[in-house]
This record gives sequence, structure tokens and C-alpha cells, in this order.
Amino acid sequence: MKVDFKNIEQIYFLGIGGIGMSALARYFNSMGKSVSGYDKTPTKLTDELIQEGIPVHFEDNIKFIPASIKELPYKIENILIVYTPAVPKDHKEFIYFKENGFVIKKRAEVLGMITENSYTVAVAGTHGKTTTSSLIAHILKTGNLDPSAFLGGITQNYETNLLLGSNLESENNLVVVEADEYDRSFLTLHPEIAVITSVDADHLDIYGDEKYMQESYSLFARQVKSKLIVKRSIESKIDSGRRAITYSISDDRADFFAQNIKISNGFYYYEIVTPTNIFTDVTLGLPGLHNVENSVAAVAVVSELNISEAAIKLALKTFGGVKRRFDYQIKTDSMVFIDDYAHHPEELKATINSVKEMYPDKKITGVFQPHLFSRTRDFADDFARSLDLLDECILMEIYPARELPMEGVTSQMLLDKMKSTNKSISQKNDLVSDILKREIEVLLTLGAGDIDTFVEPIKNALINK
Repeated sequence: MKVDFKNIEQIYFLGIGGIGMSALARYFNSMGKSVSGYDKTPTKLTDELIQEGIPVHFEDNIKFIPASIKELPYKIENILIVYTPAVPKDHKEFIYFKENGFVIKKRAEVLGMITENSYTVAVAGTHGKTTTSSLIAHILKTGNLDPSAFLGGITQNYETNLLLGSNLESENNLVVVEADEYDRSFLTLHPEIAVITSVDADHLDIYGDEKYMQESYSLFARQVKSKLIVKRSIESKIDSGRRAITYSISDDRADFFAQNIKISNGFYYYEIVTPTNIFTDVTLGLPGLHNVENSVAAVAVVSELNISEAAIKLALKTFGGVKRRFDYQIKTDSMVFIDDYAHHPEELKATINSVKEMYPDKKITGVFQPHLFSRTRDFADDFARSLDLLDECILMEIYPARELPMEGVTSQMLLDKMKSTNKSISQKNDLVSDILKREIEVLLTLGAGDIDTFVEPIKNALINK
């Protein structure tokens, strides 16, 4: 059922603290709607929502649902309930809304409705989509195209996951969105331009196998109205029914690729070859070889929107990245501390290899918190190989998120599969002290769970050591 947002007065979010959900909450709050919601735990992001005037509570109890929603004389057609698939089906508030006939929509459905009348640029992929979409939005803003953007991370340049252009409700609106593959959410989108960065197996608890996941990406690709942009190495895995524009970090058979890549002081200097031009003297204000590739994808997109070379190069140089994506916490001659959201074996490999390339003579210590029992089980051998790239590894216990424990699936199981001899497991209460016992040269904190809550304590402890 389609929702007419003009008639909606109140919107309640189940899982409001999620990065995608909070962007929607901020969007509706900016439109003057009455916004409130529930989340499992308080975070910096929920604190910010509360400061922005959005009531949030943290106990699954219908008594905390605003009275204006659940008590007469409310009009059910003026209320929208938005939920994330991470909310369990036995959630008391979720059951209450279902049993009482409220209009309930998944986050992805609502995003699809918001963007259906806009010129939409969508970025999909197992990894790389948050940085790539944020970079596209930054280039478009630098090129004065005034985009709106619903992002999967907090951008360093704008300190938010939501950009609001002045044309948001007009037909001239340009929107950049992250197309989430979880639960096939991206099939609610019909973008003008789309990028697919990667199709590595993930979310097998939803998809069952890699083949079904690739089929879903193919369905998404067929919904793209105008231009499909795909990393050249995965082009054959996507049946889009059309010729895609391709990009690559170095493959000169792609339509867009990088060449003459050099590294200095943690930054990359290179050229980008396009079908009609070569951008020389490109500087990326973001470390990591994988981010050079993300920048090539972004350039492929904005080239379709006639952004000038000067604006593109300025935006690449001034892009500050996304929080928790190769996020420097300490950067001195004696010590480096980087925090990263990597939670898939390929992401871990890319991040660790980039760090080793930038600091070839330094010892790399990594703290990794596995995310989901099912992901740890499905990719245990791959995780072990990626973590073996570290000089020393500290594993935290698995962050369960939406899952219950699985027999035999533990961090110890993962540790046993690693060939490295410099490895250990640390409990949350001991983590900071375990790190302080080591001689840290380069430290990485890695994972998508609540490891981010330890970043500030670790940083402070290392600075004061």
C-alpha cells in the first residue's frame, strides 16, 4: 500500500537509532512531522536525535509509545510506523501495532517512496557503498548541484547522515542513497543511476547462498532507469540485460580506471582515466587503496551529471571520509590508531592491506569484534585468513545483533582457525588494559557491533599512557 506523506502527521520508528533509520527520522522531523521512536540501547546517535527534539525510549513497552499515537481520538491513517528488519517479530511494540491495524512499513519501503519522484543515484554492494555514496554527495555539493542524501554513515565533512537539498519536494530533486542489500531492501528503489561496488557473499542467513544473492543484484540492476555502473571484475556476475559502464582500480579495459598511483604521508596521488579525458594530479583526502577505487566509481557517476573536472578534483582532495571508515583517532610519528567498520572478510583484507601498505615498517595490531553468529560461521575460514594478515590480533566475543548464539560458533573457534601465533581473546572489561600492556605502533579497531563504544576509552588511554 502506497502512503501519502502529506496526510501523515506522526511517524514512529522501531529501531530509530540505526544509521538508515535515523536519517529517515531526521528527514521527517525536518518536514515538520511529529517523530518519535524506540531503540534497544542508547548511543551517541540516539543522544543526537533527542537533542534534535525527537523523543526516544529504550524499553520495549507499549506504555512508552506516545499517547497521541495509541490513545483515541487518533486517526490511524495519519500515523506511520517504520521498522527495521532487525526488530524481532516477538517485539511487544511491533505486535501492538500489527494487532491494532496501524500502517507499518520497512525502512527500505519508505525510502523507496520518498525517492520515487526524484532523480536518484543509488550505490549498492557488499562493501564500499557508504564511502562511495558519501563521496558522490560531496562531489555534487562541491559542484553546486544541491543534492539530498540518505547515507549509511556520518560524514566527516557534514557531521550527519542526512543532507537536505533545497529542491527536496520538487521534481528537480537530486537524491543520493545507499541501496542496502540486506533483506533485498534495494529492490524498493528504481534509480536513474546506480553503482554496484561488490557482490561478495554476505547475509547468507537471508539469501541462503551466493547464487541467490547475485540474482537479487541482477534484479536491482534491471530496475535502473538510465545508467548502470559496475566494477569491472564483477560485471559477469550481474545479468542486467544491458551494457554497464565499468570502473576499476587499475584494469585499463574498464571505462574508468586509475593509473600512476603513488602514496605519500598516508595519502594517494594518481590519475583517473575516463572515456574522454585523463584527470591528472588527483589527490584523495582519504587513505586506503580501496578508497581510490571508490573514488573512480564516484567519478564515473558524476561524469554522467556534467560536474566539472575542477570541482571533482577539489571534492576528492577535501573529502574527509565517513566516521568508522578508516577513521584516524591518533596519527603521530610514534603511534597510529585507526577505527574501521570492516565486518566482512573482504573488508578486513582491504583495510589491513591498505594499512600495511601505508606503514610497511610498523607492527600492525588489530582488535576485531565479529558481527553475527551466522556470518562468523559462514565465513570462518575467510575471517581467519584475513586476520592472519595482522602482526598481532585481539579478538572480542561475537556481537549477536539480532541473533541468538549458535552451538560451536565462538571467537575461540575463529582463533583456533588462525595460523598466527600472536593472537588472543579479550573480554570487554579487560580490553583497554590488554591493549595498554602492548607496545602499540599501529592499532586497528575493526567491527560493526558495539566496538565503537570502546574507541574513545582506548584513544584516551593510549594518549595518557
